[in-house]
Amino acid sequence: MWNWNGTPPSIAINIDDLLNKQRIESNRIEFKKGWNPVSIYHSVCAFANDFDDLGGGYIVVGVDTDDKTGVAIRPVEGIPIEEIDDILQDMVGYNNKIAPYYMPRTSTEEVDGKTVLVIWCPAGINRPYSVPENVTAKNGSKEYFYIRSGTSSIIAKGEVLDELRELASRVPFDERGNPDIRLEDISTLLLREYLVKVGSKLASEINIRPLQEILEQMDLFVGPKENRMLRNVAAMMFCENPSKFFKRTHVEIVYFPEGRLNNPSNLYEGAVITGSVPQIIDRTLEYLKRMLVMQSIIKLENDYRSRKFYTYPYQALEESVTNSLYHRDYREWEPVVITVEPDSITIQNVGGPDRSISAADISRCEILVSKRYRNRRLGEYLKELDMTEGRSTGIPTIQNVLENNGSPRATVVTDEDRTFFRITIPCHEAAGNIIADIANKDASVKASRRGARKSGLQSTPESTLQSTPESTLKIIEQIQNNPQITMTEIANVTGYSRSWVAKTIKRLQEQNIIKHVGSNKNGYWEIITR
Repeated sequence: MWNWNGTPPSIAINIDDLLNKQRIESNRIEFKKGWNPVSIYHSVCAFANDFDDLGGGYIVVGVDTDDKTGVAIRPVEGIPIEEIDDILQDMVGYNNKIAPYYMPRTSTEEVDGKTVLVIWCPAGINRPYSVPENVTAKNGSKEYFYIRSGTSSIIAKGEVLDELRELASRVPFDERGNPDIRLEDISTLLLREYLVKVGSKLASEINIRPLQEILEQMDLFVGPKENRMLRNVAAMMFCENPSKFFKRTHVEIVYFPEGRLNNPSNLYEGAVITGSVPQIIDRTLEYLKRMLVMQSIIKLENDYRSRKFYTYPYQALEESVTNSLYHRDYREWEPVVITVEPDSITIQNVGGPDRSISAADISRCEILVSKRYRNRRLGEYLKELDMTEGRSTGIPTIQNVLENNGSPRATVVTDEDRTFFRITIPCHEAAGNIIADIANKDASVKASRRGARKSGLQSTPESTLQSTPESTLKIIEQIQNNPQITMTEIANVTGYSRSWVAKTIKRLQEQNIIKHVGSNKNGYWEIITR
């Protein structure tokens, strides 16, 4: 596949990262000293099948490896430039031998003064795939289904083959095409920032090539030629307002100065954080770092030394927030909710852990290894941005940094139906209640009238309305436009759940911001504060 100007296309990752096996797991990279289509197409088929839901893989041709370490040998062997055209031409025929049809992406890259061929094999949407044992055989060859086993490609047999066939109906949500996403919804600024961060040569081509070509090269389109659709992950990553497609893709922060159980009526709302998924992660972490991550010193008795500790170690928050946006179910209209109490932070997302993770493992909260992922492609992008490692190391990392900080262990909770995932990160026991200081740091917080008196956060209806989060203002706007509107109608118009709308309206009534006049059937809403 060549660009419109006759030059080989680029891949959406830096070649040096591939050679050094950075950002991409070793079992997703395969080096080949020379062009050997028989073994190479076994690997193409295996990566396309993506049995472990890792996101496909890369084959780099023209690179030899050390037999003991598997590391690329530098300088690379390379491929004679005059052979590249013939190889690409041959690949057209070999691609047709994969059933169902599958076309990997190709790119020629300059390394150590030599030319190497990179074959990018994203996870296929029409799994399972088979390929002849020998794609070069003129009289045909027996076909097999191949999968990855560690760093090798093997034939899938028995129960493994049965499970592979079951994958046909399990295309992750972020990989699915979405007819509602348009090219104009994609921010070239966000796209360029991403490509620059990962070191892709595509960053320099955004201004000279049509946006659709760039996105096609990144495998962000799906479907036949007559009906190409952008994948959901394109909007998650490169749309400034993904809530347009996945309702309530944002983070809400709520504070309970006395604890959620001790006094649930004493609460106030912090920021509502929006943007693309990477932006939400960055903005949420910046907010939490500014508001809640504080360093203190403990003077140990009978010891001249002192010990530094943090209210919350930043890395624990980083892992938890990233995982909540990575693993949440974007089909559900519920935000990621962060609840701050005097002794802990709780981060909850809809969509619980995969059932391949046992209840016992969840209860132990040590390591949670899933066989399949809800948003594998999104995870791949976040890994390339160094936002997550994606190796099931999140929980162990959180527990380790908490232990090193002298904090209690984190706990996780889900329900029997795996509809949500909640992780609670304890505050350091010597920190005290830091919530009282937050109102002075964050102008967006809104105390309930009832709770304000108890927490010392004084509020009038006017000031409360001015600091109300955008999500609540939308509800007030709907009431203002149509005083006879119902809660169900508000939910349908705004995209929020009816239960959340009901809770918000109840809170607005308690704050004397709105009131309902007349009967439930024939009455109307009245805004007290204007």
